[in-house]
Amino acid sequence: MGLQGKMEGWLCLIRLNRLGLQYSRKRYFILEDNCLKSFKFIPTSPTEEPVRSAIIDSCIRVTDNGRETFHRKVLFIFTLYNTSDHNDQLKLGATSPEEAANWIHCLKDAALNTERSLNAPSRRKWQPFRLSVSKSVAHKRSMDMAAASFMHVDAMTFDVIAPSPWKIFGCQNGLRLFKEAKDKGSNGKQRDGSPAVMAVGVIEGTSEAIFRTLMCLGQSRIEWDFSFYRGCVVEHLDGHTDIVHIQLYNHWLPWGTKRRDLLLRRYWRREEDGTYVILYHSVIHSKCPPQNGYVRACIKSGGHVITPTKHDKPSIVKHMISIDWKLWKPYMKKGATVSMTIRFLERIAALREMFKAKEGNYFSELSPAVLTSDIDLPVIEKEEIKTEVDYKMITDERVNEAKNPVSSNLTRLDDAADEFYDVPEPSDDEHSDLAWASNASPEVGCMESYHTKLTTANIVKKLQDLTVQKKGYMDLQEMARDQECVSFCYGATLQKDQSFGIPCSWAAADPSSFLIRADSYLADQEKVKAKSTLMQMVAADWLRSDRREDDLASRPGGIVQRYASQGRPEFFFIINIQVPGATTYNLALYYMLTSPLEETPLLERFVNGDDSFRNSRFKLIPYISKGSWIVKQSVGKKACLVGQALEVHYFRGRNYLELGIDVGSSTVARGVVSLVLGYLNNLVIEMAFLIQGNTPEELPEFLLGTCRLNHLDVSKSIQTDSVRIS
Repeated sequence: MGLQGKMEGWLCLIRLNRLGLQYSRKRYFILEDNCLKSFKFIPTSPTEEPVRSAIIDSCIRVTDNGRETFHRKVLFIFTLYNTSDHNDQLKLGATSPEEAANWIHCLKDAALNTERSLNAPSRRKWQPFRLSVSKSVAHKRSMDMAAASFMHVDAMTFDVIAPSPWKIFGCQNGLRLFKEAKDKGSNGKQRDGSPAVMAVGVIEGTSEAIFRTLMCLGQSRIEWDFSFYRGCVVEHLDGHTDIVHIQLYNHWLPWGTKRRDLLLRRYWRREEDGTYVILYHSVIHSKCPPQNGYVRACIKSGGHVITPTKHDKPSIVKHMISIDWKLWKPYMKKGATVSMTIRFLERIAALREMFKAKEGNYFSELSPAVLTSDIDLPVIEKEEIKTEVDYKMITDERVNEAKNPVSSNLTRLDDAADEFYDVPEPSDDEHSDLAWASNASPEVGCMESYHTKLTTANIVKKLQDLTVQKKGYMDLQEMARDQECVSFCYGATLQKDQSFGIPCSWAAADPSSFLIRADSYLADQEKVKAKSTLMQMVAADWLRSDRREDDLASRPGGIVQRYASQGRPEFFFIINIQVPGATTYNLALYYMLTSPLEETPLLERFVNGDDSFRNSRFKLIPYISKGSWIVKQSVGKKACLVGQALEVHYFRGRNYLELGIDVGSSTVARGVVSLVLGYLNNLVIEMAFLIQGNTPEELPEFLLGTCRLNHLDVSKSIQTDSVRIS
């Protein structure tokens, strides 16, 4: 698909018809230099004019929207939009996650390369992102974009030095078996619960093929999953998250044990190195209650990590699970729980043997029959979903409503006649072996044509409301916090505790836990331990509000303005992490630089540069040092360029720069953060921030600052109305 100097292939253009419904049309796209061209057919000559074209410059962002279904075909969706005009966007779909990832990577490279080619980036004005009638495009560079985009990233590298919590205890059916050391709670005691066990095996198949096979819930799953009876998707929440119901046979369980079933919230994502992560945990759904003849088991955390090797095949597959099988006989619990869990993990061995028999070429196509009919609706009312943890039901997060479809100003650029005169693409899945799911019996409880409503039952966990407000929510919230009468000032709403002993507190993390680029990185990709930080962390805020809270540093009475009013020379760097929703939560971290800004040229350029440069350089290294495996795996330990994944708003003051990071701007990030919020008071979160060094003069890198957040408590977040501003 990639040729010299360009990237090309068939994609589906997602648009709206006159009735406001989404539909797709197949088009041939060519990305060459910074120009994206669209054709109805494969061009026969290099001079052939495209039907439409768009300029990919430094103002263009690309977001991964996950899976959607059109004409009974599952597509992997990504959206291009202009940061200067969010109504100016283009929604495209690929037939495989690998293809979508390659296009996303190439488009991001094109935007970054445009920025690097500019001599004066701060003076450049954005060009409107339009699919306009094409004119001839001059080629300014001859780089092999496809080769640059597909450079292999070492799948096993991380940017955090941390001990492994897993200890091997056996080997069975060619799988290494590990158990996880239990983390201590905020009270210092080990938490009780089902043991977490992991199986690791090697499968002769690509990571994409294995991912598709694991995601499939159709009858083809019985070729390798000996425990599987049937399954379906109860509700499609977004492109990366859904609710699935799985019923299991009991022939593999101890004699006399009833059948089990599982109701899971399933989340997936693809990493840049081709690794696929599938995470799930049990939930409660009002439209899928416990079934007669089944005992509903509770998966507290579980999932798969499929990592490709350097040659794509084979892949390393890790399958972890912590499950309560709901055994009622006391004498069975100790031994049976572990043996049943290990037996359940042995499905990876069966999967390995199936791929070996298929010579590594097997994968199950994801049939849209397993997706609910509400996937194509522009607005989806959410259902009551509650997480099961430690034998108690607590509230699971609400998932963001479906985004507004493609803007009308973009649809006007398309041929109006295409809407009804293009022949829809025939479905490749009409004879899928998953067709049974569409007419599953009512007993399963997996209704496919309903509108549901999300409610909240637990006050403590209501932070997970990331979307629309429900009835009674504010009443419960205000009732829980009527006693708040203490006022605070900005920079003093979260207490400091360097001893790490007080819950809901902050401290600076150890810099040596994080890896940064060494002097020789451009030659050998070597990373070294950080020795110190450039700035000192001096304060933190943990806030909630009914609106977005930007530019906290400018608020009167806060730590930044107190220093400014005294004419002091210190410079502040504020990172404001925003979780939007009916209630917006802000985690603001304040760092102070005591030396002159001019002494650090890269930081000075970042502070005084434009947003495109800032977005291409600001990095975050996350690390969950204490917490559940599912959260650790969800967050990871790899540095990311925040501005390339999320919307970041920059606020420059006389003595500060504030970064407002909008977590809600990415479907993938929303899924990760919503999962983290469900376990928040059991987590110790560490982060490091830096500006990426890309040239010899900018190396070695240095950390701007670090932080450690100890068992944050959502009920202790401070309402902004209680913050003193004068």
